[in-house]
Amino acid sequence: MNTPPLKGRGTGERPDSRFADWQREACDDGWPVQDDTPAPATELMIDTARSVISYNQSPDVPFDRSINPYRGCEHGCVYCFARPSHAWLGLSPGLDFETRLAWKPDAAARLREELAARSYRCAPIALGVNTDAYQPVERQLGITREILKVLDATAHPVVIITKSALIERDIDILSTMSRRRLVQVMVSVTTLEPDLARTLEPRAPAPHRRLRTIAALAEAGVPVGVLFAPLIPALNDAEMETVLAEAAGRGASTAGYGLLRLPREVGPLFEGWLRDHAPERAEHVMSLLRQLRGGRVNDPRFGQRMRGTGLFADLYRQRFALACRQLGLAPRHLALDTEGFLPPGDTRQGCLF
Repeated sequence: MNTPPLKGRGTGERPDSRFADWQREACDDGWPVQDDTPAPATELMIDTARSVISYNQSPDVPFDRSINPYRGCEHGCVYCFARPSHAWLGLSPGLDFETRLAWKPDAAARLREELAARSYRCAPIALGVNTDAYQPVERQLGITREILKVLDATAHPVVIITKSALIERDIDILSTMSRRRLVQVMVSVTTLEPDLARTLEPRAPAPHRRLRTIAALAEAGVPVGVLFAPLIPALNDAEMETVLAEAAGRGASTAGYGLLRLPREVGPLFEGWLRDHAPERAEHVMSLLRQLRGGRVNDPRFGQRMRGTGLFADLYRQRFALACRQLGLAPRHLALDTEGFLPPGDTRQGCLF
C-alpha cells in the first residue's frame, strides 16, 4: 500500500528506523486513503554532540573533515543520500528526515574549542555535505553564519556545498574570506525544469533562483562553481550540458557532477517517488541505474559510488569533460590557503615564541 505524496514534502513514507526493536508494516484495510491531511510542520530538537567536526577517510571526496550544523534537511530532496543517517537518531529516514531536525545551538563554541586544540592541523573544512547548511531553518537560527564567523576570524579555509539562495545573506563574510583564498562555494543545480524540481526538491529554491545565486557570488568575487548532482539516468541526464552552460554564463568557474546514490532506505523511497511522479519512466530509470551499479540499485564501494561503472558511466564522464573544456570550467577543487590559520586565542606574536 503506497502512501500518497504530501504537498511540499519529498515523501509521505515513514519507514521505521532500522535500529528499532520493532517495525511497522502498512496494510490495506479496505478504507480509501485520505489525501487531505495537512503536511506536518517542521519540528526542532537539540543535537547534543560534543564535537562539530566530523572526519572521513574517503578517497572519493577532496576533504577529510566536514561540519553539518543540522541533522535532517527541510529541503526534502527525495534522493538525499543522507536520509539513512536519521535512523541513528531513532527516527525515520523518510518523512522524519525532512520534518524532525536536530540542530547544534553551541556549534560555534564547540568549533572554537576544536580549532584551539594543540593537536589540530589545518585543512579545508567542507560545510553542509550531508545536509544543507543553508536550509530554511537557518534563516531563523543562524548557526551557519556563526560558524563562518569563527572560520573567518581564524583564517580557516572552507568549502561550502548548497542549493540555497540563503547563502547570499553571508556574502559580506564570504567576500572577505575569498580575498585571502579561504573559501569556495559549489551550488547544486539538479535540473532547469521547474516542474521536476518542484517534486524532486520540494522546499529548495527554484532552478532559476540558484543561477541568480551563482551570479551574485561571482559578482562579489567569491569563487563559485556548479555541481550537477545527482545525475539521474533518463530523468535529468540530458540536461548536463545545458546546466553547465547556464551556470558558466552566470560566472561559475568550476564544475562537478555525481551519479544518483540510493543507499539503504533511499532506494525504496526514490522508487516510490518515481511511481508517483514519473510512472512512465520508472522502469527505464531503475534499469539504467542498475546497469551503472553492476546490477544493483546501489554500489557503496569507494571509487565506484560517485560515478558508476560501464558504458553509460564512461559516456557521462566524456560528456562532462567535453562540456567543461568547451565552457572553460575547471575541476571543482581549488587550492585554498592553510598557512595563515590562526587558532582561537593565539596571536601572530605568540606564535614566534
